Amino acid sequence: MQAAMRPLAGAAARLAVAASGGADSAMLAAHAAPLARRLGIDLLIFHVHHGLQAAADDWAAQVRELGRILQVPVHTAWAQVRADSGLGIEAAAREARYAALAGLAGQHGVGHILLAHHQGDQAETVLLRLLRGTGVQGMAAMAPSMPRDGLVYLRPWLNQPRADILRAARAFAALHGWQPVQDPTNADPRYTRAAVRELLAPALDARWPGWQARLADHARHMAEAAGILDEVARADLAALQPAADLASFALAPWRELPAARQAQVLRYWLGLHGARMPTEARLADLLRQLRQLHSLGHDRQMRVAHARHLIRCHRGRVWIEPRE
Repeated sequence: MQAAMRPLAGAAARLAVAASGGADSAMLAAHAAPLARRLGIDLLIFHVHHGLQAAADDWAAQVRELGRILQVPVHTAWAQVRADSGLGIEAAAREARYAALAGLAGQHGVGHILLAHHQGDQAETVLLRLLRGTGVQGMAAMAPSMPRDGLVYLRPWLNQPRADILRAARAFAALHGWQPVQDPTNADPRYTRAAVRELLAPALDARWPGWQARLADHARHMAEAAGILDEVARADLAALQPAADLASFALAPWRELPAARQAQVLRYWLGLHGARMPTEARLADLLRQLRQLHSLGHDRQMRVAHARHLIRCHRGRVWIEPRE
């Protein structure tokens, strides 16, 4: 964690910890608070109230109590989770959470937010990405540093086993009498990530002890490979007559690239705009439509909704823009 926070020292920076009230984010805040004081960093705690659980008000109160113990200000935002977004409740809640955090950051002058994702979360993400059929970038899973919405999200605990975090939480409870909240959805196999945790993880633990650390290592290897592919994609995009803001590129020169590089530069371009990495099936469909457009003529428009973005083709150029 010190490596993640040290670059902010002495820069009059304000840093926040995103805290749900669970053991992981609570211990992240507990470890960040004294370190921030030593480094001269102004630390805040951000809590997002989703309103999806009956106990949500109690969770917010627990986070406020945590802030009192740590002597760190707590700020809460109420998120609006749209059940009709077409993303599914888990993805919709995640999008609402990031939007709420961005709003809090803007209100309080915060440029960096710490997230408590740990080694187990990283391993679960690798499994989920594998099952979804993502490419090399997707298999790199969660990055230690992630720019989004004008902020930088930091994940200093991606190599931290959750067992260590739970031990710290028990010691903290013994010292302060503060107990972390328990979100029932974390153990409900109706939810995708919980299904991995409750149904797959026990079998993997029994047959392949240490699988989480190995999958986390795999994510780092994929991140290195993705960096090399990005260098190629960056050069390819520069040859596609991109707009100054990179919001569009010319279709004709893209058509001249080999098929594998067509796909790679498309993934790279989507990533530049913060778009969710497509599954192989979604990417194949998008590639098919772009290739057909050329054969059918540039006068035919294409509009494809992809998570928070819209991809369209008009007058021989491919565009990306946020969905309204």
